Amino acid sequence: MAREKLVVIGGDAAGMSAASKVRREDSGREILVFERSPHTSYSACGMPYYIGGVVEDVEPLIARSPQKFREKYRIDARIRHEVTEIDPKKARVRVADLEGKAERWESYDQLLIATGASPFCPSLPGADAEGIFGLSTLESGLRVRRALERLSPRRVVVVGGGYIGLEMAEAFIRLGLEVALVQHGPQVMGTLDPDMGKLLSDALREIGVALFLEEAATGFETREGKVRGVVTEQRTLPAELVLLGMGTRPNSALAEAAGIALGARKAIPVNPRQQTQLENIWAAGDCAESFHRVSRRPVHIALGTVANKQGTVAGINLAGGYATFPGVVGTAVSKICQYEVARTGLQETEIREIGLEAVSATITSKTRAGYYPGGGPVTVKLWAEKGSGRLLGGQIVGIEGAAKRIDVLATALHAELTIEQLIYLDLSYAPPYSPVWDPVQTAARQVLNKL
Repeated sequence: MAREKLVVIGGDAAGMSAASKVRREDSGREILVFERSPHTSYSACGMPYYIGGVVEDVEPLIARSPQKFREKYRIDARIRHEVTEIDPKKARVRVADLEGKAERWESYDQLLIATGASPFCPSLPGADAEGIFGLSTLESGLRVRRALERLSPRRVVVVGGGYIGLEMAEAFIRLGLEVALVQHGPQVMGTLDPDMGKLLSDALREIGVALFLEEAATGFETREGKVRGVVTEQRTLPAELVLLGMGTRPNSALAEAAGIALGARKAIPVNPRQQTQLENIWAAGDCAESFHRVSRRPVHIALGTVANKQGTVAGINLAGGYATFPGVVGTAVSKICQYEVARTGLQETEIREIGLEAVSATITSKTRAGYYPGGGPVTVKLWAEKGSGRLLGGQIVGIEGAAKRIDVLATALHAELTIEQLIYLDLSYAPPYSPVWDPVQTAARQVLNKL
């Protein structure tokens, strides 16, 4: 009797989490993974720190190699293989061997799409020049690191002020380069409210990043096929290397071509078990939608934490168990030199789009008791719904010890706590770690006053 075959498209967080879970639960299943890059199961989030020299060696960023998956887990992980077509009627995928240049059809009983997301690369004049990079995979990070060594740039321009753009700006500053950042909007980190985004803009200027806000990149100046500058609506910024940090797009073209109607930001819609609209086809990770527990709407959030959890849920179900992914609240955290920034839940623009009546409060406090040395400022902003008092979201900007406080707010959002309930949570206190009233609870008290 033939063994049931699971085919996984994509060998990083979601794909390998699912494959590993299936193997643990089902020792007899045939598991075949196709990954177009040279690596499996790696930490893409660690790329800015490897490029900036905080992490010296790339090997610790690779959790498990294809060889380890084959030998220890009996998962046939085939790198440099790209799935180019899904045929759901015949339950098969077309696979291209990117090194052997051959193509063939591979059958499946169950299929998991875990194709991830790719950096947005605008179709601008000169965009194909040498020295322009996106960053989403381990291989793309290695290319940036090699380019820094080969080109020895003095001036770098980062286009886009999202998480990757800001983390790469810090990495380049650490390397002693001249760094300019171009952002088409009025603030960096568009997932923050404007007043909190301004704090981050001020922090970037403080560490030496030249900010050009409300300027859109319109092209790239090139010479002999190499980038020499970024052209905006107002100026040309000289650069020997350009990093695109304009966000990512889900790799969902395969699913759409197979007949799956796409959802939020063209991500793949899934039910709580990670099943798609097509029989025996599942999706997880940066290519798939999530359910937002606060807005109650489908969203696309490309984060490794979400990808690993969705992959685990898919793996449990693929192995014959039952599990559901309960959704997200949009929690994210980042570090810009000594500054930390975090957010969760809804921001002001999202609250308005949904039509909720809400109030907010912003406070500035200390990360430690005022008399205890080593503390610093932390600014907390909270939003709550009028009437019910339900916490809707929070944002934090401060120095060391600030950002992980966002986890208190994320937990409160998952539990659907009110502002008053947040105030009376029994949070830990000692002078080296917090004032007697933790900053998130101080902010909650100010919101309660307005409610």
